[in-house]
Amino acid sequence: MRVNKTLLVGATVTAGSLGWILSSKEKRNQLHNVKEGLVTKFKKRRKEDLPVEKGGNPDPANIEDNSMVSEGAMTSVQYYNEKKQD
Repeated sequence: MRVNKTLLVGATVTAGSLGWILSSKEKRNQLHNVKEGLVTKFKKRRKEDLPVEKGGNPDPANIEDNSMVSEGAMTSVQYYNEKKQD
C-alpha cells in the first residue's frame, strides 16, 4: 500500500511539474533547447567512439592483444570440450 502511495505522489509531482514547465512558451523553448543539447552531446559522443581502430583484427606485433585473443579462443574450446565429455 505504501508503494502505491509513493508512486501516486511521484506521478502527481511529475505531472504538476511538467504542466508548469509546459504552461509558458519561454519554458517550453528552454526545455526544447536542453533536450536538443543532450541529443547533440550524445550523438557527438557516439561518433567519437567510431570507427574502432582494431575491430576484430589484432596487430601481429602487439603481443598483449594476441595473447588475449588466443586465451579467449582457448576458453571457448575448453568449454566445448568439457560439455562434450559430460
